[in-house]
Amino acid sequence: MSALPLLLLPLAAYLVAALYVYAVQERVVYAPDRLLRATPAEAGLPYEDVLLTAEDGVGLHGWWVPHPEPRGTLLFAHGNAGNVSDRLDSLRLFHELGLATLIVDYRGYGRSEGRPSEAGTYRDIAAAWRHLVETRGADPARTVLLGRSLGGPIAAWLAARVRPAGLVLEGTFTSLVDMARLHYPWLPVRWLARIRYDTLASVRRLADVPLLVVHSVDDAVVPCAFGRALYRAAPPPKRFLALHGPHAEAHLASLRRYRAGLERFLAETLGG
Repeated sequence: MSALPLLLLPLAAYLVAALYVYAVQERVVYAPDRLLRATPAEAGLPYEDVLLTAEDGVGLHGWWVPHPEPRGTLLFAHGNAGNVSDRLDSLRLFHELGLATLIVDYRGYGRSEGRPSEAGTYRDIAAAWRHLVETRGADPARTVLLGRSLGGPIAAWLAARVRPAGLVLEGTFTSLVDMARLHYPWLPVRWLARIRYDTLASVRRLADVPLLVVHSVDDAVVPCAFGRALYRAAPPPKRFLALHGPHAEAHLASLRRYRAGLERFLAETLGG
């Protein structure tokens, strides 16, 4: 038997692996859940169901959590898994900090229509912003964007275009290509990646938007080096808040420090 077929086996396996990664990107990046397991009322919060339509006609669902005497407004872009009902602890904290909050499920999540995609999530956050400004009458100069994990590049994309009062990035990567390089160093991810979420490019475009980068030094999913790279790339004013705890849960594991860091940032951006 010729040695050539044996030599080609590793190459064939490599190509199969590369094609697999190319084909399943959406399933790796997005982990939506259709079932809403609770509402803000079960966390003791007032709320309204919000129905929006993205510019391409996709219907979106979210929650508006008002505050009787808001110091400002928050638009919360959640991470890649679950849906709005998995963020009640954060909604409660934001309410305690004096914020009226809008959280919207991306297409394909919760009660929102469609299927998730990078371009789609940008349209979705833009629709949420329009709702805040045009329907709720929110003042952009008193509205903060907060993106956690995958929500980070989505919030940063919007912040580079609408100039909010401030931007908070929690546990966020520089780009999905960089994340793929980290987890699949043996693949040509730059050529395979159809979903890119280039947070770094958006952060570099921020103009007079105060930035708070929050990252856990213990994060094994999105290493803290990504957060520090975002911080270094951003123009001032900016702050970095280091936490402890696992990815997407550091705000709970380091609750006191997290809350104090948010309070300081809000005082600087919104006053009071």
